[in-house]
Amino acid sequence: MRLSILDDYQGVALNMADWAPVRSRGVEIAVERHAFADKDAVVRALADSELVAAMRERTAFTKSVVERLPKLKLLITTGMRNASFDMATLKDRGVTVCGTGGPGGGNEDTAELAWGLILGAARRIAEDHQFMRQGGWQTHIGHRVAGKTLGLLGLGRLGSAVARVGLAFGMKAIAWSQNLTAEKAAAQGVERVDKDELFRRADILSVHLVLSPRSRGLVAAREIALMKPSAILVNTSRGPICDTDAIVAALKEGRLAYAGFDVYDKEPLPIDHPLRTAPNVILTPHIGYVTDENYRSSYPQIVENVAAFLNGKPIRMI
Repeated sequence: MRLSILDDYQGVALNMADWAPVRSRGVEIAVERHAFADKDAVVRALADSELVAAMRERTAFTKSVVERLPKLKLLITTGMRNASFDMATLKDRGVTVCGTGGPGGGNEDTAELAWGLILGAARRIAEDHQFMRQGGWQTHIGHRVAGKTLGLLGLGRLGSAVARVGLAFGMKAIAWSQNLTAEKAAAQGVERVDKDELFRRADILSVHLVLSPRSRGLVAAREIALMKPSAILVNTSRGPICDTDAIVAALKEGRLAYAGFDVYDKEPLPIDHPLRTAPNVILTPHIGYVTDENYRSSYPQIVENVAAFLNGKPIRMI
């Protein structure tokens, strides 16, 4: 049998776990280090793979892809959900789908990166770093976050983790999502507000919603128009939640002070994407959960998932 490990951008997968339990079963391991150009490339690469380990929401397994992979028997994702998997088609085709989990599951990692982007935006760290590299010195005046209002679009595990740090910095925290109650927000030391009020009041708005039909495009031109011209917008959730064109326009026109992104509407981000040249942005390449600690938790679980499947007793099924 053949196991394909996908989207190993840094080339570290085989060093993050002991793969002997897989290799000892006569399984060939193939590592794909780069993103696939299109669906045809996915099918060509995986045509002979019965087992596939995917990184959450990097390579999509849509109906048209799954139906062209007749050998596929086991599909693993990091995390315990993957919006880019067509679960109905996978079930119809008899493909077993498993995930990985554990303490945090990368939530701490993404919350920490969100704060890296927030502080990078508030203090213009990227610009000053670049200017220092060029021999320069002080050029920008930053802003403190203490005393400011932190707006959280979503107050689940990630939003709550970001809120705790904001409160520790002495910020006021407000939040909104479709199902958030005032009681749940108050338990986190956060004020529940209406959606429009969230956008109007936030000095820093951080996005922490799961991508779904009702969250797709939720941060659009109308919502951005409600924000303060001095506000910062940070998205470490999923790119399609935000209307990138509207944000770029607001940045260029001075209607939004700064934006930080770790996620994008298309990934990897195309070289000619307008965000790459937009003013007042700090960009990272979807690394919210990309930490040594998270990988050393996820990859051993992938090994366990494969071994359990080969033993006829799959674990961590989704």
